[in-house]
Amino acid sequence: MTIIVSGLAEVPALILRRKPSHLVTLLDPATMIETPTGVAPDRHLKLGVNDIAEPTEGLIPPDETVVTRLLAFGRTWDETSPMLIHCWAGISRSTASAFTLACERSPEADEREIALAMRRAAPHASPNRRIVALADDMLGRRGRMVDAVAAMGDYDWEQARPFEFEVRHA
Repeated sequence: MTIIVSGLAEVPALILRRKPSHLVTLLDPATMIETPTGVAPDRHLKLGVNDIAEPTEGLIPPDETVVTRLLAFGRTWDETSPMLIHCWAGISRSTASAFTLACERSPEADEREIALAMRRAAPHASPNRRIVALADDMLGRRGRMVDAVAAMGDYDWEQARPFEFEVRHA
């Protein structure tokens, strides 16, 4: 399966070039986008959430509903075309969502291997810890997803760029 992860600025070009069948947008509600040309509205999941790991006044943290909607949407994807997942910069919310879907699609796979594959593809990836923790609990991974993301180590946000994340089913 191919998941493409990017920031908002790269979305139009990636839709033209890669023709994803599904699109996940994770932006704060004030900057939420309409469905771009080239994607069917019913194949565009819009998640209005801020990039925070702890509750902060005036901001919307990721919660169980966000992860539930992400997982349900992911199950509608048949993998014949890529899925594009983006947030503002392509660093945190989108990488956490890609990691979540990869783990859900590969229940027998080692979470650390999935996380390290993401690190190799994206030195800038820093999956949102709250999304990962919620997904870990919902998928019954017993902390392994959280530990795997921690094992990714430091990230280099200056290298942020779109990347493809290939996940092999276990």
